[in-house]
Amino acid sequence: RMQVQKVVLNSRPGNDGAPVPGNFRLEETTLAPDLKDGEVLVRTLCLSVDPYMRCRMNEDTGVDYVTPWQLSECVDGGGVGVVESSLCSTCSEGDVVTSFNWPWQTNAVVKGSALQKVDPQMVDGRLSYFLGAVGITGLTALLGVREKGNVTKGANQTMVVSGAAGACGSVAGQIGRLDGCVRVVGICGSDEKCKALVDELGFSAAINYRREDVPTRLKECCPDGIDVYFDNVGGAISDAVITQMNADSHVVLCGQISQYNKDVPYPPPLSDEITETLRRRNVTRERFTVLNYMNKAEASLCELGQLVQSGQINVLETVVNGIENMGDAFCSMMTGGNIGKQIIKISE
Repeated sequence: RMQVQKVVLNSRPGNDGAPVPGNFRLEETTLAPDLKDGEVLVRTLCLSVDPYMRCRMNEDTGVDYVTPWQLSECVDGGGVGVVESSLCSTCSEGDVVTSFNWPWQTNAVVKGSALQKVDPQMVDGRLSYFLGAVGITGLTALLGVREKGNVTKGANQTMVVSGAAGACGSVAGQIGRLDGCVRVVGICGSDEKCKALVDELGFSAAINYRREDVPTRLKECCPDGIDVYFDNVGGAISDAVITQMNADSHVVLCGQISQYNKDVPYPPPLSDEITETLRRRNVTRERFTVLNYMNKAEASLCELGQLVQSGQINVLETVVNGIENMGDAFCSMMTGGNIGKQIIKISE
């Protein structure tokens, strides 16, 4: 039998809604060595923590496409690993595979049908990219901009991205630039992040909302108003952006992390004033759920792979080592401790 470590949900967040590392618990367990037909033994290489997981900590996630984590059961999410043995016709030993529902374990026995095989050459061997820029996060950024952003080459458009130094926002801004926006302005929470957006990712400007006055800085950075807003945060920051949006502009409603610890529906309600601004200026604001566009996933992931390999998209990551740090990494990500995708490296 094989000794493995796993992370289980120890408790749900308290009344203030903020997750703490103690909501997660590390346990030792053993795996039976004999596989059943269709099963695969995988070794975990990298795991992902993402904002949407906060709703999985609640008894009711509030959305129909994500299930809650169960108390004292193994937590799961985006993961990438390698097949160590297989009784599944579609997986062979040595294959690199990924899944949205990868168990937070050092090794696991899973159904082969739940895994997608990936080609390491597509990311020059940087396998964590399959969880970020060349995975579901990159897909969310690319398809969000393309399906809801209405970016038009030659139209002199300005894009604003909130949560711009996060896994999704950092790619979305680069897609906006590549697709023809003349100005891409990122909003984030530290000077270090601002510097990364401008110096490493080619954003035109960046605003530190913790230190700067967002409405004033938006006016300076977006003299022609705002045509596309890729929204990852909601709340007061989004209200400030929407107030400066042009007629017939578009909000890509990707996420609302500022509200995730609160007991409000998704998407959270807007004030009457902001609702009226949207109506008066004919601003479209439709929520975007990438899972509704999976028919475009394969082609889009190939495109993202090419953009990353050719250096047209730069990838930022924050990496911590060890399954024992999953809870810390999750809570850090929820409070903006990461720059780019938060990855936890489990094994080499």
